[in-house]
Amino acid sequence: MEAVITKAAAADLPAVAQIYEDIIARQDRGGPYIGWQSGVYPTLETARAALERDELFVQRRGEKVVGSAIINQTQVDVYAQAAWQYPAQDSQVMVLHTLVIDPSESAHGYGGQFAAFYEAYATQNGCPYLRIDTNARNEVARKFYKKLGYREVGIVPCRFNGLPDVDLVMLEKKIY
Repeated sequence: MEAVITKAAAADLPAVAQIYEDIIARQDRGGPYIGWQSGVYPTLETARAALERDELFVQRRGEKVVGSAIINQTQVDVYAQAAWQYPAQDSQVMVLHTLVIDPSESAHGYGGQFAAFYEAYATQNGCPYLRIDTNARNEVARKFYKKLGYREVGIVPCRFNGLPDVDLVMLEKKIY
């Protein structure tokens, strides 16, 4: 069944927060390293704040939320330390944050579908430059973004979203 991506509603918040927790629990059991920590980032409050800013999107298969992401033009402060290949005005950049797919729904292509949505959304909003970040130890995300044509432009050591000692990989792509 094809999944549909829309702006989130308040009723979606518990499902999004549960996906965050399921991903962290899988990491803590020895699964793929994401670099997130329960109770620190991401949390229900992460999703709620994005919803209030009208930046939270959900991906549904039928009634079930199978994925979520925050999409906006907010380049967090550490982005200023990256050696971006494409110098761009803030108004030309769209950023994808906290892309998650329910671990029980992996291998259905939902991540790729969400990335395609993000790129189309950027185009519709006049943003030819895409930027993303991920933890340097998150090999799954790094391979995924590379496969989609994103280029790693550097790694910035920082404190990120309340998490200390993060090596943040900066990625970018020009779509038009």
